[in-house]
Amino acid sequence: MFELQEEVEQLKEAVASHAVVDQAIGMMVALGRVTPDEGWEVLKEVSQRTNIKLRNVADLILIWGRDGRMPPEIRAELEAALDRHGPTQIPGAPSE
Repeated sequence: MFELQEEVEQLKEAVASHAVVDQAIGMMVALGRVTPDEGWEVLKEVSQRTNIKLRNVADLILIWGRDGRMPPEIRAELEAALDRHGPTQIPGAPSE
């Protein structure tokens, strides 16, 4: 019985994590003018280059969408990834 409860909890966590990642991809699509597949690649690249779990990168992007705050090193990696995959810069970012 304990194993079944543990599996249910893991599935719930996976569904919640998937929703957060999907929302972050949606933000990349809307703000970065990339395709959903490119948005996924952007998230993966930022995660790999910053050594932060993808779910946590997605959380940071959603927080940024709500209040405009994002750690500078994450923002720089996000801008670089979007430059590689999409035509635009993050809105509100300083021009180069």
